[in-house]
Amino acid sequence: MGGILDAAVTFGRVLRRLRKEAGLTQEELGFEANLRRTYVSILELGHQQPTLTTLLKLAKPLKRSAQEIVGLVEAEMQVGKRRR
Repeated sequence: MGGILDAAVTFGRVLRRLRKEAGLTQEELGFEANLRRTYVSILELGHQQPTLTTLLKLAKPLKRSAQEIVGLVEAEMQVGKRRR
């Protein structure tokens, strides 16, 4: 896998973890972020990466800043690189 694909998959893992920590279903997160549930699923599966606008929409219901979410993705990617 290349870096961009890794980023999408890692973002999806982080998003799913944060959503569950917030006690939200995909549908609830989608509703609160004004996104479709199916798009939340696509993001969590790593099939697409969010735009900056989407990241900002997701941050509020997750009670995180966009900067914090990106930092978590970066940290997880570093851990993944060390495991290889």
